Amino acid sequence: MVVAAVAVGAFAAAAAGQTLQAAGQSSPSDDIAPLADSKNASAQLGGGIGGSSSAAAPEVLMVAKTSAAPVEAQKIASTNQIVQARAAAIAAAKAEAERPKFVRPADGSFTSGFGARWGTTHYGIDIANSIGTPIVSAADGVVIEAGPASGFGLWVRILHDDGTVTVYGHMQDYSVREGERVKAGDQIARMGNRGQSTGPHLHFEVWDADGIKINPRTWLLEHGVSL
Repeated sequence: MVVAAVAVGAFAAAAAGQTLQAAGQSSPSDDIAPLADSKNASAQLGGGIGGSSSAAAPEVLMVAKTSAAPVEAQKIASTNQIVQARAAAIAAAKAEAERPKFVRPADGSFTSGFGARWGTTHYGIDIANSIGTPIVSAADGVVIEAGPASGFGLWVRILHDDGTVTVYGHMQDYSVREGERVKAGDQIARMGNRGQSTGPHLHFEVWDADGIKINPRTWLLEHGVSL
């Protein structure tokens, strides 16, 4: 019996050794599955939880950062507009201050003065030039009449800020209307030969605030304009 027991023990030990040898020769791949990529890795790591074979990747909420650039750009644009508007206003004020307030009403030759002429009184001065020569307002004012007038053919009358009225006659045509505001030097008409006229010229008169006709040449000289 002793011999039989020893034989059984030897057989069992040999069997156990073969089992251990087989286990030692098995490949690591038989026990550990390789991670093919990061996506599969996350699925494999999460496998078995809650009975699911794979787990979804966590969802990330992207929050856009508020940029102050548009607001700053608007502020800069607004500032630039204010600066430009102020510069334009300053330039306009400078131009207004520097522009002449009284000018010669037309270019041409001085042909007749104020006073007695041919047995009557000539209440204006004459400046002769070719038909179509520009006629301009002698000072700032408002047009109070523009159209036909006896003896003048066509005339324009302008009321100035101090109450003085200037009269322009014998025009070919005119380019202003009643109620229009004009500045010194603005064209109001073109020289012609209409009415009682002996040739193309401008007949220019000046009436003071009381309606008295005064010497236009003297009036112009008083305001720094020579003929």
